[in-house]
Amino acid sequence: MALGKYTRVDNRRSSSSYCSTVTIVVFVALCLVGVWMLTSSSVVPVQNVDVPQENKGEVKERESRSEVTEQASEGNENNESTDGSTKQFEDKPGDLPEDATKGDGDVNNNNNQDEEKPEGKPEEKPEEKPEEKIEEKPEDGGNQTEDGDSKVENAESNSEGGGNDENKSDSDEKQKKSDTDDNDKKEENTEEAKDGERIEEKVEENDNKESGDGSEKKGNDQSKNQSSSEVYPSGAQSELLNETTTQSGAWSTQASESKNEKETQRSSNQNTVYSWKLCNSTAGYDFIPCLDNFQAIRSLRSTKHYEHRERHCPEEAPTCLVPLPEGYKRSIEWPKSREKIWYSNVPHTKLAQVKGHQNWVKVTGEYLTFPGGGTQFKHGALHYIDFIQETVPDIAWGKRSRVVLDVGCGVASFGGFLFDRDVLTMSLAPKDEHEAQVQFALERGIPAISAVMGTKRLPFPGRVFDIVHCARCRVPWHIEGGKLLLELNRMLRPGGYFVWSATPIYQKLPEDVEIWEAMKKLTKAMCWEVVSISKDTVNGVGIAIYKKPTSNECYEQRSKNEPPTCATTDDPNAAWNVPLEACMHKVPTDASERGSQWPEKWPARLDKAPYWLSSSQVGVYGKAAPEDFSADYEHWKRVVSKSYLNGMGINWSSVRNVMDMRSVYGGFAAALKDLNIWVMNVVSIDSPDTLPIIYERGLFGIYHDWCESFSTYPRTYDLLHADHLFSNLKKRCNIVAVFAEVDRILRPEGKLIVRDSVDIINELESMAKSMQWEVRFSYSKENEGLLCVQKSMWRPNESETLKYAIA
Repeated sequence: MALGKYTRVDNRRSSSSYCSTVTIVVFVALCLVGVWMLTSSSVVPVQNVDVPQENKGEVKERESRSEVTEQASEGNENNESTDGSTKQFEDKPGDLPEDATKGDGDVNNNNNQDEEKPEGKPEEKPEEKPEEKIEEKPEDGGNQTEDGDSKVENAESNSEGGGNDENKSDSDEKQKKSDTDDNDKKEENTEEAKDGERIEEKVEENDNKESGDGSEKKGNDQSKNQSSSEVYPSGAQSELLNETTTQSGAWSTQASESKNEKETQRSSNQNTVYSWKLCNSTAGYDFIPCLDNFQAIRSLRSTKHYEHRERHCPEEAPTCLVPLPEGYKRSIEWPKSREKIWYSNVPHTKLAQVKGHQNWVKVTGEYLTFPGGGTQFKHGALHYIDFIQETVPDIAWGKRSRVVLDVGCGVASFGGFLFDRDVLTMSLAPKDEHEAQVQFALERGIPAISAVMGTKRLPFPGRVFDIVHCARCRVPWHIEGGKLLLELNRMLRPGGYFVWSATPIYQKLPEDVEIWEAMKKLTKAMCWEVVSISKDTVNGVGIAIYKKPTSNECYEQRSKNEPPTCATTDDPNAAWNVPLEACMHKVPTDASERGSQWPEKWPARLDKAPYWLSSSQVGVYGKAAPEDFSADYEHWKRVVSKSYLNGMGINWSSVRNVMDMRSVYGGFAAALKDLNIWVMNVVSIDSPDTLPIIYERGLFGIYHDWCESFSTYPRTYDLLHADHLFSNLKKRCNIVAVFAEVDRILRPEGKLIVRDSVDIINELESMAKSMQWEVRFSYSKENEGLLCVQKSMWRPNESETLKYAIA
């Protein structure tokens, strides 16, 4: 009985063990199937991954799949890598349409990682930047190694100890990814058939447009509909792409490149660690290095001729960053900025206290407001401007008279309202003469520079301004043989007008009478014709208008050679650090010489080669000068229209103050003429002197040496453009200091566009990242590169005291 009882118990146990075994086996089988399915779905690339396709047919063992699954679970589904692509792109090196991966969303609908790729030519091979690959996927953690190697190496590190053969998971991953190649090819071919044109350049761009500005999307939509462009952005890139996404027609990978190729692309400057500090100076957030060199100012023997307001640059340009005013905000957009600006951006009230009754500027809550008045036009600049033309109709604002110099501009309301008459005005005033007047002007969106008429020529060519204006500018024109007025004569175009609105014209105080008599004598000796002396009854001021002669007849008939005519060896275009001389340059008489004729009326003068450009002259680019001029204009029209306006994701309605840091013929500025912007064309002192051509076409600019700081306040430009500037400067300047100067004059959230060699692009991109700027895109082809970065609000914590800038 006992035996039988125990026997039944054993049978029952055996049956139970068998059932448990079957259950476990089924459960394990289901788990394996589930793991296999998860593994299969997780390695299907949302975007083609940059892993080589060698050994596609290798069969992998089951245990290696768990390694792939582990890798996929750690962020491998975010496979929009910048390293390259799969074999399908290598097999078919044709143009990539803008949304070549559009169909991926149908295959991987749950991953939400669809991304359009910009078109590209197969021969274009953008330079890949190893250090970017960490920063491009901050949310992915450690899937990218520091030197930019592909996910093959990451699989090895992630599966450490998980298998006997370290290459098993890699090949298995390739096997999974290759399964979708055919589908991707079909989708590519479908999209390629819809787009028949190739683009000249491709872009690397992210989705992070200007904060709070919905118009950025509109710019992207325009670029997507564009069939041909030089810089073509992806309109729907993932939010993960906060940095550049280097694209190429062939989508080659770093894994497929040679070691030497990678070492070449990884230039030494990318390994440089930039350590930025704040500039500690007396001027604080208004620091201008060459105007705030108090050490040099203290050593001056005299300040009688405003030497202390002239440029005195330190021996070494600073490499520190200027701090931001507390509460700084994005500048108000034009044209509203003409009437008001944020007080926190330019927190100065002295000028409002001193000149408030003259309607220069007023403090209104959190704004500084500008009623449009001035010392000589308290009732508004437009009435004053129209009164001038009514007095002398030949002035013809915006037609005959296009480029104006406003000396002692105040807050530049005169120049600001001349935009309504299609006139471009270069306004200048000394720094701190009335506390931040030039800074007010620039914050308002009006062209201005900090400069003074002292002992040196102003940095402009001779015979370029159509009109020179001075409204009670307090410049002693008559002293020292009329040296300062003769400087205006140098810059004034023959047949141009000098408009002088000052108290000596209409007041009878002894000092005014004395100045008026001296001016009458001087202007007569200079052969200036008195065109009009009138009084504006509304503003209660007098205005005298003079005209410069168009021939030398008057000069030759003078009984005395006073002021003397300049020597024939004296070049009127020489203006960089050239001392002033009390002499007059003769008027050109040869019909082929610049200044012998008045330019064509605006806007016809913009796109026509100047009459004095001869086919026998060789232009900057090696063609005959007129052809060179035309080719440059056509080039920039194409780049601006197909690339800058539609392909960069820039909201141009927020751009007002623009600088072309290395202008040649002014083609970049000319191509932007239909926008509500103005462009300061800078001609480097070591470049061909083409600035007279820029003025001749109705634009303006200035000479400058970029090894020194520019004569403007910090945060005064919305966009800087540099075409092959930095590679030239590197021969003689500290590029780090030049980039610090770029940071100084660029407004937060402002853009820098650079076209230069790949090495320079890489170096500048590294600097920009070290300042926490946003890299909007970076592109390279052969040895040429294109970079667009956006300045951030970031400022370093440490500071550097500049002894020469401490008062």
